[in-house]
Amino acid sequence: MTTTAVEDTRIDAIRVFILDDHELVRQGLRDLLEHEGMDIVGESDSAHEAGRRIPALKPDVAVLDGRLSDGTGIEVCREVRSVDPRIRCLILTSYDDDQALRAAILAGASGYVLKQIRSHDLANAIRRAAKGESLFDPILRDAALRGIVAGGMPDPRLDVLSPQERRVLELIGHGLTNRQIGEELRLAEKTVKNYVSSMLAKLGFERRTQAALYLTQTGQA
Repeated sequence: MTTTAVEDTRIDAIRVFILDDHELVRQGLRDLLEHEGMDIVGESDSAHEAGRRIPALKPDVAVLDGRLSDGTGIEVCREVRSVDPRIRCLILTSYDDDQALRAAILAGASGYVLKQIRSHDLANAIRRAAKGESLFDPILRDAALRGIVAGGMPDPRLDVLSPQERRVLELIGHGLTNRQIGEELRLAEKTVKNYVSSMLAKLGFERRTQAALYLTQTGQA
């Protein structure tokens, strides 16, 4: 009976990848998260390497340092989620930077956390991210999107959508249901549902109504 319980715990453990260019920080995070019952599936000190390894390892959550010698955690987040939007990314940084915070939202990150955070709070943030929750204040997220509109800038998140996902997004904006979209694109309703789920994940939305509202606010799709 005891052996079975241990196996179940391992199966349910949150899988985490750590990206930080300081070895002591990585070791500290590993010790903390393993103590919290999480499974560290990989770590790196390089943004370039992490962008390649994370999609292959498929962690539930990637904890990404904000600034590295060869890139940023935000860039890695955008790259990883363009490949696999099921992977959640948490930006862990020493810098309280409004511009970087906005960039993290637009990259599809689940949260932007300062390294001064308490250990227990960080573990809880990772658990929330693994469940698909956003750690950003909804008002802050809306403000970031409105900032794009005000500045007349294209949303970089749209670049990671496939042509079919872009078309599905447009049709959602026109108020079509999955069945109607399927008829329009000559796709099975289940296939449309998969496109919708992938598109929402890449844009950082949880519901199709958010995507429709986004199109109304930005008019970019």
